[in-house]
Amino acid sequence: MSLISIGLIGLVVMFVLMALRLPVALAMLGVGFFGTVFANAARFLSFDMPANMAWERSWRIAFSNLSGETFEAASNYNLLVIPMFILMGSIAGASGMSADLFRAAYRWMGHMRGGLASATVTACAGFAALSGSSLASAVTMGRVALPAMRRYNYSDSLATGSVAAGGTLGFLIPPSGGMIIYAVLTEQSIGRLFMAGVFPGILLTILFIVAISLITRRHPAAGPRGERAGAAERWSSVVASLPIVLVVVLVIGGMYTGFFTPVEASSVGAFLTFVVAVARRRLSIASLRDIVLQTMSATATIFLILIGAFVFIPFMSLTEVPQRLVEILVALPIPDYGILIMIVLAYLVLGMFLDTMAMLVLTIPVVIPIAIGLEWDLIWFGIIVVIALEMGMISPPVGINVFIVKSIAPDVPMGRIFRGIWPFWFAMLAMIILLAIFPEISLYLPRQVVG
Repeated sequence: MSLISIGLIGLVVMFVLMALRLPVALAMLGVGFFGTVFANAARFLSFDMPANMAWERSWRIAFSNLSGETFEAASNYNLLVIPMFILMGSIAGASGMSADLFRAAYRWMGHMRGGLASATVTACAGFAALSGSSLASAVTMGRVALPAMRRYNYSDSLATGSVAAGGTLGFLIPPSGGMIIYAVLTEQSIGRLFMAGVFPGILLTILFIVAISLITRRHPAAGPRGERAGAAERWSSVVASLPIVLVVVLVIGGMYTGFFTPVEASSVGAFLTFVVAVARRRLSIASLRDIVLQTMSATATIFLILIGAFVFIPFMSLTEVPQRLVEILVALPIPDYGILIMIVLAYLVLGMFLDTMAMLVLTIPVVIPIAIGLEWDLIWFGIIVVIALEMGMISPPVGINVFIVKSIAPDVPMGRIFRGIWPFWFAMLAMIILLAIFPEISLYLPRQVVG
């Protein structure tokens, strides 16, 4: 059996295992391990090596690869950013900082038509800079914002759609967990990738607010105006959220100037968030225990996925499936933008069935060789991939952020929630088009980073 056939069979087996609800990390780990055995055995047998010797050597290589890649993932210094940023987000969520951000955004924007939805998106963007998690942003801001929007008779589709879409900003605005995984798997700078997400994150937030404005202009009853807050209330809300904003500015600014490495910035951010929470008396012993357990659980899940990816990617390289796919795509008589469109469409299709982390780790071995073969900037391409993954997070029938919102608003039909996300989905599509036309939107800051 050829190496290409083994690689394709491995992909089919992995998708079958995931369809049977086996966790993606274990599916990749199993397919990567046993695939390495079969691929090496086929290679050795093609050299006329005796069968018993070929299989024995193949098993040794597979076990060596499993132990070596596991150790490499677990001991990678750069991956310390994952538990630190998760800890930072957990402290911010448990201590009520998300409510402070929403209150500040609401008092400045709530009096406008659709202002509560715009405030929700803005607060999601702010909380994303603390948590780096789309799910955490959707859950935390949904619990704060949905009751307020219902109190002012917002349509269910606009209310739930703004929370689901706003939560996806956690995957784009640094410190994004998805960007960390992408950077590690593609050997790119985490700091530069974070910087690349700043302007697209801000611009996408603005596009979401524009989408809300268009919705409420066409259907004013969907987002009634709220009460206008006085100047004193507005500025008091700014003061209340100022420490949180300063933490974000110090972390991102420290990385931008080169004063902090990403690992140091994550530690500083987690410590400063903890100090702010303690100073405001927002933490208890019980909440600290929950924060630590949440951080450990989330970190373990991500590291297991990474270990699975580290074992699976060498198997894919060994079978030469990605290389052959690159050769086929590069030889097609279509421009680079045509191939980019094909990749984005593939992510949208996969987003209908897989969660974002699964899509990221599964597709990196395939799409990165294509990007390299076409001489695309991998930092710019990473932002395109992240936004495409964001679109998958709210695309039917899976749309994991939609299910998160459904759990917060169980009485809202799923179809109504999906109807509410389409304006935001098209805003993300517009963001990808802008990045394709103007790559400097994502590349300007990384090129200015010191070091």
